[in-house]
Amino acid sequence: MNWSVGIAAFVLAFLAGSIPFGYIVGRVFYRRDIREQGSGNIGAMNALRTLGRGGAIAVLLLDALKGFVPTLWATAAFRGEPIAALVAAGAVLGHCFSPWLRFRGGKGIATSFGAIFALCWPAGLVAVAGWVVGAAVTRYSSVGSMLGSVLAAVALWRLGGSLAVTAYGIFAALLVFFTHRDNIRRLLAGTENPIRLSKTAP
Repeated sequence: MNWSVGIAAFVLAFLAGSIPFGYIVGRVFYRRDIREQGSGNIGAMNALRTLGRGGAIAVLLLDALKGFVPTLWATAAFRGEPIAALVAAGAVLGHCFSPWLRFRGGKGIATSFGAIFALCWPAGLVAVAGWVVGAAVTRYSSVGSMLGSVLAAVALWRLGGSLAVTAYGIFAALLVFFTHRDNIRRLLAGTENPIRLSKTAP
């Protein structure tokens, strides 16, 4: 791999991933700062709690595209999985540590799942299925997110066919557990907020 090209692609992906769509959608269309309500997170689940279903769907799709588009572009442009995996990591890190929000951001689920679809779409389906099962059984989005990320890492290992793609899966799963450390504490304490699909924005 050409490391200078790889580093440049990583930086560009980081900047793309750092666009805080949850914050932008809340400010532009709902006149509220999503960080000051609910969990304070800029991801789709807090958008559901604070902006309603329409805002949540918009944030979910935009965040997923931040991972999908740069990774798909890298796969097509460089015809090499190492750079694509590096770009995927850059996009997710940009989302989680956005320089526009003082290096704070979301928890990386939608962006990571979008990148996984670009790397290996069957693994992306596994990731989404893991989230659906985990969230449906427990009613906790955090459980679905962690389960989906772990299953995605296994799927990338079995289906991705390369060390770089497998390494991304492991990295993404570890990052998701890190960004969900507060959720894990609340799960253990029995104080985690369940999913409420019927809730709408005030």
